Amino acid sequence: MTETAKSGATPLEGDGKRILMIIGTPKSDSLCHSLAEAYALGARTEGHVVRQIRLGEISFDPILHEGYSQNQPLEADLLEAQRQIHWAQHLVFVYPVWWGGLPALLKGFLDRVLLPGFAFKYRSNSQLWDKLLSSRTADLLVTLDTPSWYFRWVYGAPAHRQMKRTILGFCGIKTRHLEEFTPVRPSSEAQRQNWIRRAELLGSRA
Repeated sequence: MTETAKSGATPLEGDGKRILMIIGTPKSDSLCHSLAEAYALGARTEGHVVRQIRLGEISFDPILHEGYSQNQPLEADLLEAQRQIHWAQHLVFVYPVWWGGLPALLKGFLDRVLLPGFAFKYRSNSQLWDKLLSSRTADLLVTLDTPSWYFRWVYGAPAHRQMKRTILGFCGIKTRHLEEFTPVRPSSEAQRQNWIRRAELLGSRA
């Protein structure tokens, strides 16, 4: 977590949005981090307040050992993450696609944090549920090695559908924009710099 998020300090926010970025890669240095910093720069330039949670730097067990059948106490960093999600008006998830899905660390974070009573609530004697985070929007910045057309038309874009519909949508968070940066592996330095400029532009439009 950034120092702003750790301390709980609330800067002067004015009319800007409260934006929480969640960087969902365990790697300490990656294209995802560069994209996140560029997005944050663009957003701050427009007067928005940006905080970050870097999942590779916080401490928690990513395994929900007993599902929802037992209460698994949240670590301090996860309790703070829930507070930051409540604070935020807009969420930004920055992560790679591995094996067609979310990195295990990000999936484990979502399993542990988006709990019943916090992110959703099942209704008694009903198959329906209440979406408890419905006042929030999200942007997704996603890196892939698979070309976009192949990921969409051959694989069916499973990571995108999971994140937009069955995770965020289930909790009431509306995905505003999903931006792919692909293919990463054969990309040139010039291409990566162009992606970073795109991320900054997205942040300025937050």
